[in-house]
Amino acid sequence: MNDITPHEYLQAHREELVALTLDLLAVDTSNPPGDTREIVSEIEQFLDPLPVDTGRFAVDPAKPNLLVRVPGGSDHTLLYNGHLDTVPFDADAWARDPLGERADDRVYGRGATDMKGAVASMLFAIRAFAATDTEPPVDLRFAFVSDEEVGGDAGLPALLDAGTLDADACVIGEPTCEEGRHSVTVADRGSIWLTLEASGKGAHGSRPVLGVNAIDRLYDAVETMRERFGTRRLEIDADVIPIVEESIDYYAPSMGEATARDLFWYPSINLGVFEGGDAINTVPQSARAEVDVRLTAGVHTPDVLAGIRDCVADCEGVTITDVAWSVGTAEDPDGPLVEAVASTAEDTTGERVFRRSATGGGDAKKLRNAGVPTVEFALGTDTVHAPDEYVPVDVLVDNAIVYARLPAMWQSRIDR
Repeated sequence: MNDITPHEYLQAHREELVALTLDLLAVDTSNPPGDTREIVSEIEQFLDPLPVDTGRFAVDPAKPNLLVRVPGGSDHTLLYNGHLDTVPFDADAWARDPLGERADDRVYGRGATDMKGAVASMLFAIRAFAATDTEPPVDLRFAFVSDEEVGGDAGLPALLDAGTLDADACVIGEPTCEEGRHSVTVADRGSIWLTLEASGKGAHGSRPVLGVNAIDRLYDAVETMRERFGTRRLEIDADVIPIVEESIDYYAPSMGEATARDLFWYPSINLGVFEGGDAINTVPQSARAEVDVRLTAGVHTPDVLAGIRDCVADCEGVTITDVAWSVGTAEDPDGPLVEAVASTAEDTTGERVFRRSATGGGDAKKLRNAGVPTVEFALGTDTVHAPDEYVPVDVLVDNAIVYARLPAMWQSRIDR
């Protein structure tokens, strides 16, 4: 047994962690096209000397997923999840190299904070266990996945469909920080995506009274939805309200308390696509819109959807032609997983860690719906998807420390 702990190893080998991060950033995994073969090979090379089990799983040969297992001291299994693809970048908009550059105490590059930096921290936590001859107290699984940034099916959905993710809990390394405030994301919001179509009667633009303007009909329908539902306070399950209130506290400094409160206590209705008309001098006889409705976890989405259908039925000439919906999901903010992540992060940073809801939904929702308790956590910066995205070196180290200390903290919470 070595004389140092994984925590101490990570502190002593921070420059090697930086080098690994730069190696991952040097591989362009912009999605589209989202080719992750080279970065998976890079990770396999890093893990090859370590006593771990690895295996690829791919439904798209260009977008493999890498599964890693580190045997532990109990039959409980903790899963770490991280995506390897990134959003595209315009190199001309960057002052730093988008494929990785170290400048003083920062590491720049596309994916530095979302989320190749967190992936590097997870990988280095694996090395810390091996280098210090430390057996994790629980079985550890890692799923490094593809296709996340475009919501594709080749990544996590493929693994879930194949039943390859057997875990008791999961931590996703998505950045969960904003303007210096730290958080663990314990909930997401439900959604209703609507396609609306309106019909009218065509006429010449000089004689609009002889026609029926489909654009006017459709826009009026959207405004009616906003008036009926956007101003109606949501009925949220009592056990989710503490998450809502902490989410408001988290977001208030950046958007104002009133705006944050409205965001979670009322539906948000966004008109994302609006199409119609052929020429300025004609009355359009058809129009189409796509509307995004978001609902806080603890709200029964089908009830809201039923009300929206009734609302649209009252709008002459307007119909719903397509709809997709989801229900928001949430973890118990006092449960073992959330307690373990928040406590470990607070001990590591010395700062408060909010237990809050995301404003959207993603892979955490997929895992929760598959029966795996899941949170998102990674220290990071507000530069996600922005030019000159970066992560401080101290953040890389702190993330690795949290990921290495978490299994013991989670096990202790389970055993209570």
